[in-house]
Amino acid sequence: MSAALESSDLLPKVPRLPLSEVPEVSAYFKNTLRAMFGEDEDKVRSYVQEITQTPWTPERMRERLAGIEDGEALKSAMRRLRRDVMINLVARDISGLANLEEVVTVMSDLAEIAIDRTVSVYAKELAKRFGVPRSETGVPQDLIVIGMGKLGGRELNVSSDIDLIFFYDCDGECGPTPEYPTVRKIISNQEFYERLAKKVIPALSEITWEGFVFRVDMRLRPNGDSGPIVGSSDMLEEYLMTQGRDWERFAWLKGRIVNGPVFASEEDFNIQKKNINDIVRPFVYRKYLDFGAISSLTDLHAKIRLSTQKRALESLKEGQNIKLGRGGIREIEFIAQTFQVIRGGRNPFLRERSTLKALQALASENILAKDKAEMLSKIYVFLRNVEHALQYENDQQAQLFAADPEHRKRIARMLGFTVEDLQKQLELSTEYVAARFDEIFQTKEEVSEEDWPLGWETGCAEALPGLAKVLERNGFKETEELSQLILNLMSLRALKLINAGARQRMVTLVKNTVEGKNKPEHLKIISREELLRRCIKFYEVIAGRPTYVSLLLQYPLAAKRLGDVLGSGKWAAEYLNRHPLLLDELWDERLSQTDDYTPVDFSFYIERTRARLADIPEDDQETRMNLIREVHHARLFRLFLADMAGRLTVERLADQLSALADATLEIVMEEVWKTVPGRHIERPKFAIVAYGKLGGKELAYASDLDLVFLFEDDAQDAEKIYMRFARRLINWLTATTGSGVLFDVDMRLRPNGESGMLVSSVDSFEKYQKNEDGTGAWLWEHQALTRARYAAGDRDIGDKFEKIRIEILRRERNAEETKAEVLKMRQRMHDGHPNKTELFDVKHDEGGMVDVEFIVQYLVLQYSAKFPQLVNNFGNIKMLEMASDAGLIPKDLALEVSAIYRKYRRIQHEFRLNSPSVPVRVPKEEFADDAAKVRELWSLVFGPSEGQEA
Repeated sequence: MSAALESSDLLPKVPRLPLSEVPEVSAYFKNTLRAMFGEDEDKVRSYVQEITQTPWTPERMRERLAGIEDGEALKSAMRRLRRDVMINLVARDISGLANLEEVVTVMSDLAEIAIDRTVSVYAKELAKRFGVPRSETGVPQDLIVIGMGKLGGRELNVSSDIDLIFFYDCDGECGPTPEYPTVRKIISNQEFYERLAKKVIPALSEITWEGFVFRVDMRLRPNGDSGPIVGSSDMLEEYLMTQGRDWERFAWLKGRIVNGPVFASEEDFNIQKKNINDIVRPFVYRKYLDFGAISSLTDLHAKIRLSTQKRALESLKEGQNIKLGRGGIREIEFIAQTFQVIRGGRNPFLRERSTLKALQALASENILAKDKAEMLSKIYVFLRNVEHALQYENDQQAQLFAADPEHRKRIARMLGFTVEDLQKQLELSTEYVAARFDEIFQTKEEVSEEDWPLGWETGCAEALPGLAKVLERNGFKETEELSQLILNLMSLRALKLINAGARQRMVTLVKNTVEGKNKPEHLKIISREELLRRCIKFYEVIAGRPTYVSLLLQYPLAAKRLGDVLGSGKWAAEYLNRHPLLLDELWDERLSQTDDYTPVDFSFYIERTRARLADIPEDDQETRMNLIREVHHARLFRLFLADMAGRLTVERLADQLSALADATLEIVMEEVWKTVPGRHIERPKFAIVAYGKLGGKELAYASDLDLVFLFEDDAQDAEKIYMRFARRLINWLTATTGSGVLFDVDMRLRPNGESGMLVSSVDSFEKYQKNEDGTGAWLWEHQALTRARYAAGDRDIGDKFEKIRIEILRRERNAEETKAEVLKMRQRMHDGHPNKTELFDVKHDEGGMVDVEFIVQYLVLQYSAKFPQLVNNFGNIKMLEMASDAGLIPKDLALEVSAIYRKYRRIQHEFRLNSPSVPVRVPKEEFADDAAKVRELWSLVFGPSEGQEA
């Protein structure tokens, strides 16, 4: 049914009502105008026309309440203001002049201004009797009013309660001030604010002959109805740390301070606000990904659904609850808030209080698929409009679209629908929301039907024979060994330290794994037994982290993907064991968004990482290093998942990995420079040049980075400063922190190799490469330049490097001398990687990858003077094509060798996933034709390879 829903279906289908017909559908509108003007239709018409011309602004509202310092007068003025605001909104919304954003903004403004003025007026009245509340150091203190729920999100309904919580920052006593010199009785800050709260609440919610301003709900305060009406910041901190429950994290997510200072200065009040916010933020947003909250939220939502159904039955009213029913507003809010609570601790861009802004942030961060986020947003607007229409009828907090035909007709007319269209769109919308909700809140847990032996859950050794039988029944071999691994897992100390519920989740996860309930979609290379070993090893890693176990149980798809990853190769299994945080990526909506057509652009990655770093104190270097590692690992792992799913060719994967490395180098450079003593400029005049795999944009998952550092700076002590910078840079890249390592770095290709300086000036680098005095670069170093490029840092220095590189490569060279030097280097590499097996070494044997690479490098060195296009660092496959276009090698042979090289790279890539440190060797006969074709091109370029062994 949800597939039939189009966003255009949610728009009005018939003309909106003219102002003259609004009283026909809103009894509140009609009765209010009658109370104001009786039967005088001319006055009614004039008033409605005038008051509905423009939206209410905060300035107009403040002006209406300005200068009122008497509590009773303020109560009357606020009720009249609310009446005028409501008449304006009812008329503008029903007639199509206002949209949802205007309605909720105006209502939120009204609530904030009313609260602020009420607190101010009554606080000043109390100060005349008791003085001003002060901290022990004499700083004036103010009541801090926190708006929760829709008020906190600035998305208040037209007839909504406002959820408030009252706090103050510091304990102390009230005392006289020049403005309030008379103190009849000394009372504590606590008592002052309790008295104030008991005046503020009725001033807003009490029903008089003029109506009310807002119904006030205080039940979200610590300990609910049994808790104090006002609390200090210390009390809040203790409560949240020791008693705060998961549902309260979702409630506090929207919490926002909605009033201003009365007694304190703006600066002091901001400090008081900050103290409260600093307590709440880590309670709502945990430092690490938090999947453990989902279970309790699932239970909470199930209770809400049950309660809604129960109330509907008790009231004997039939209809659809727009807010709390299945697929209603609350479920959209739960979807957004779940992602926020889980990820918001690590991603500050998700810390939005507004539901629509939260959905937008989730889409922009690619956490929720854009099409789903957009449809949920449009449905949310549609359902909120329906909710407002229900409330326009009688100014009641109504959410039930009742079965009464006349009621339905009025609501449909308000919204610009026929009754049939409205009913249809409600059904389609709520069905779509419910389907998305059920994808996240998977409440059904399969129960094992297997008879597992007693005591295995605690690792009891006596359970081993029975456990072996369970494994055998499930089709496993090597059952005794696997049983022992399971018992070792279950006897881990980490499992003994967690609560019983968390331990039971691990029990369920192990059962699901053995019984195949989360069996991976694809198991290509390894046996079921090896996969189970890898799963158990990973479970050992996460044993003390119940939130990850919760993820794998809550999201069976994530568990299946985990099996796919662990089964895909040894490298991936070890990588995930080192970085279990990456488990988050397995349920990520972005998994299907990376493929060969994804642009190789990491500017957004750099921008987002910079923004997240801005949220961490600059002196907290360890946390900043960890963050850079975590975002890098996450992006690399996302590329791996796309690779595993077959959406990336080896070439495109290498492009993406190389660009990711460049971007990470750029970020690390920026970070390290901030820490260098004596730095004299904002940005260093420093560039990183990449050689080898990174230079040729052929980077693999575990490749080292071959780097050279260049600088160009005339400042005094520049070399000393950049040496210090380079050492710190290498340390930041290679150091092992709690979040692992970024890269292994090889600096041996710098001028003079291991005996040379870590950094070189551009001039000294140029002099070294030109080797005019015979003490500079060897030909093999020029050969390395064919795969070198600017990677990060100062672009001008990068351009100067490229100019030097081109000049060196375009030199006229003696063909025989060049050939002899290249062959000598090739023989040295061959001797360094002897192959005494009967297998074919795909990389190092004759006819392998290195031969292709040396062919390309020789052609570049020898012929770039005549064919300048060859200096372009386009990769070996493209360079073979360019050489054939230049007539240097036969086109047909170039195409064949290009295809063979691509095949070699693919085989090497697949092999390295399972055996990262083992030479890539395959049956010789299977690749005899390929190797022969490469040797044919080799002979054409260099002549017969007499010096090389077969």
